[in-house]
Amino acid sequence: MHIADITMFHAPASGGVRTYLQAKHRVFSRFPELRTSLLVPGAERDSLGDHHTLPSLKLPLGQGYRFPLRRRGWRDALLELNPDLIEAGDPYVTAWAALDAGQRLGVPVVGFYHSDLPRLMGDRFGSVVQQRLERYVVDLYSRFDSVMAPCQAMADRLLAWGLPRVRVQPLGVDLASFHPDKHDPSLRKRLGLDPQTRLLIFVGRFSREKNIDVLLATMARLGHPWHLLLMGPGMPRNVPSNVTVIDRCCGTHEVARALASSDAMLHAGTRETFGLIALEAMASGIPVIGARAGALIENVPLGGGVLCQPLDPDAMAEATEALFSNDIAASGRHARRHVERHFDWDRVMEQLLHHYEDLVDLGSETHRRYG
Repeated sequence: MHIADITMFHAPASGGVRTYLQAKHRVFSRFPELRTSLLVPGAERDSLGDHHTLPSLKLPLGQGYRFPLRRRGWRDALLELNPDLIEAGDPYVTAWAALDAGQRLGVPVVGFYHSDLPRLMGDRFGSVVQQRLERYVVDLYSRFDSVMAPCQAMADRLLAWGLPRVRVQPLGVDLASFHPDKHDPSLRKRLGLDPQTRLLIFVGRFSREKNIDVLLATMARLGHPWHLLLMGPGMPRNVPSNVTVIDRCCGTHEVARALASSDAMLHAGTRETFGLIALEAMASGIPVIGARAGALIENVPLGGGVLCQPLDPDAMAEATEALFSNDIAASGRHARRHVERHFDWDRVMEQLLHHYEDLVDLGSETHRRYG
């Protein structure tokens, strides 16, 4: 079986979608009967193995993201790849190209709804824009042979908008890369911190829905001996004295060491459709203090962290102190066990592969009957 993924959500600073696609290629490459191809935007048309790029407009202030403008070239590239199944990972031009190609090839097309577009745009431009985008999403995703969402909350929203069926397909975590053994005892010294400092961490890009301002306000309320390490591109420089900023895109190994060397993750995001960095923190053996919103409600277990009122620095500071009043190391161990049981990439991809096989088999049966 040849599986082709197409998405614009693939850039040097991108997060969950890129990680998911890399994990899919890594796991599926172990099966000689499987082939995976990836078609994403780039500066020019290029191919390296099964990784293919088409030239696309670079978005200003878009942290490396590029936006395809016309679907024809993307459709034709998919036709050349001639896959048995196509998965579209965004709701833009590439999704329509995937549907066109799937129709011409007679193969199933999956739409993975990674990001809650109407709500994100509604936060910026108001309810009228949000309602129009909800109708657009329903029109687009009703055309796919299968629709997947990374958490139950997002699946429920799609169903409430009128989509007839949605499959919950969680992402996973690289349990070897993100592991308590990555602990670096020298991190506090390099940051100029006292060994007894209670070190919190957040890793991600600076965007409105991450609510970095809430994290900074929380740290201002906590004061000494709490310290926050903020890692990611575009992070603010004007921060409280108990915050250290690493303003760049950090590699997996650096992030894994920082997570395992911290005491807990502080996460104020309210629009997470999976919250991969929170799962990576738990895999690293640290609990999560997060907003009671989005996928964090589903993925941060009781005992593996604490959730609080969203967008409320006072509530987040109180939750942080409450978590540390108990056995923080035990919370981290429980968090790690939870991720091992539910979010191992091998297990996640095995479930996904079974779904792909059912779709391809169903498509073949339909073709035999009506082709």
